[in-house]
Amino acid sequence: MKIITDARCTEYHQAGHPERPQRVAKTVERLKTQKEIALEWAEPLVVQDAAILRAHTIEHLHGVQIASEPFDADTPNHPKIAEHARRAVGGALHALKIAREGGQAFSLLRPPGHHATRDRSMGFCYLNSIAITVLAARAAGVKRVAVFDFDVHHGNGTEAILHKQEGCAFFSIHQFPAYPGSGQKSFDNCHNYPVAPNAPREVWRKEAEKALADLKAFKPDLLGVSAGFDAYKRDPLCQQQLETEDFQWVGESLRKLGVPFFSTLEGGYSSDLPELVLAYLKGVTGK
Repeated sequence: MKIITDARCTEYHQAGHPERPQRVAKTVERLKTQKEIALEWAEPLVVQDAAILRAHTIEHLHGVQIASEPFDADTPNHPKIAEHARRAVGGALHALKIAREGGQAFSLLRPPGHHATRDRSMGFCYLNSIAITVLAARAAGVKRVAVFDFDVHHGNGTEAILHKQEGCAFFSIHQFPAYPGSGQKSFDNCHNYPVAPNAPREVWRKEAEKALADLKAFKPDLLGVSAGFDAYKRDPLCQQQLETEDFQWVGESLRKLGVPFFSTLEGGYSSDLPELVLAYLKGVTGK
């Protein structure tokens, strides 16, 4: 298992904002001290504009690069945010490369990406790493690519970018109602599995099983995973009830699909995030 990260992603912050540097810093620290999984460490790839422009408009890319004001109330304009967002894309692209070569990879970088639409930054997200990477896989000749998004918030940006994209499918299990207010129904190649606030974890698992069965029926050649850990019972931003072992179960379930896949960090804002990521990686690697 390769962990792709870069210490520079911890250099920006806003006081009181839940998307804070410690999410990555503490997780890296935990993964480097654990003895249960054999890990290797790697850096993001350099990203060319052409890759980003498969998913975003050129106006959006330029806007992220030159912005001087917050993008919205949740999405600050941090110094050098375009560079940080581009590295997150580079992490996902490196994870894709490793998966296509038969390896396992997790991109542990910030900012997250799955709320960013073709032309808008929102929900802590600036560039949509998973959508960019899926479209890169298609451009490289992979015939059928799916995204599985288990972040507690619906990946509206990924859905919008991949909607009706040939050879692509989107599968999302998330809380509804919750930010950003989308994801109540499925349509075309976008498959949504909403779970009510405060639903028992058994209900979440049943919906996840449906999502995974539908994903398997799609018969993807490659899978990209938007790995969000904010459906955890102690996460401050939503009202789901998952335990640490549920994230290990997700990793195990994805591994048992028998499809090459890679994962990128999305949400997860509790202080237990390092343990949740480790549990997921145990499931992915079969440890």
